[in-house]
Amino acid sequence: MSKEVLQERATLLKALHVAGDPVILPTVWDAWSAKLAVDAGFAALTVGSHPVADSVGKADGEGMSFDDLTARVAQITGAVDVPVSVDAESGYGEPAQRLIDGLLEAGAVGLNVEDTVHSDGKRLRSPEEHAELIAALRAASDAAGVHVVINARTDLFIRNDGEDSDRVDRAIARMILAADAGADSLYPVGRHDDDTMRRLTSELPLPVNAIALPDTDDPASFGPLGVGRISFGPFFQRVLSGHAETLLARWK
Repeated sequence: MSKEVLQERATLLKALHVAGDPVILPTVWDAWSAKLAVDAGFAALTVGSHPVADSVGKADGEGMSFDDLTARVAQITGAVDVPVSVDAESGYGEPAQRLIDGLLEAGAVGLNVEDTVHSDGKRLRSPEEHAELIAALRAASDAAGVHVVINARTDLFIRNDGEDSDRVDRAIARMILAADAGADSLYPVGRHDDDTMRRLTSELPLPVNAIALPDTDDPASFGPLGVGRISFGPFFQRVLSGHAETLLARWK
């Protein structure tokens, strides 16, 4: 894929992030699920590490390698003509330039990167360390000549890190550092109540990514909360798995 096409897709992906009018990025894991989503009318996709890992028989949390991931991403981008973002977990222990170059070579124009370091005992990066990684990714993106859309994720909520009383404050401080370092959107991953989400979207300076349950959440409920991006994590695959189990059970 040419650099011009990659930049066009990156520009479109970034422009789709609008606070209050969120882009919905169905979380896919192979060419089949990607085509399913695009045929349903979605303008961009995200590739989820968890469903990809499940699909290749490996564990989430960097049980697969970066090469495992990019091989699958290349199959997806070869099957659809829309911008594709990729969950790069905590970076697979790879240098920032290798992450950016590998994703671009596979045809992706965005990435999530989280602050749980799976390759180092699943420790949580400090806010400053995570911001340094975001800055390195942005510099690598600039060097590659394509503005890769960086979705900076924090796992404070899903890890229940620290005290409940100041977790939102700490997440906001951490995400602001990531924004200052060059992120394009922010992902305080977790299932938040409305008040918490309103606070996150009002106090953070970039579009906020929310995770949604595709079979039960109301798609119209996220915009009024100020959300700018919606993805499904592993839940789209899990819903389809549930339907498949029901279908297959008839034939036991």
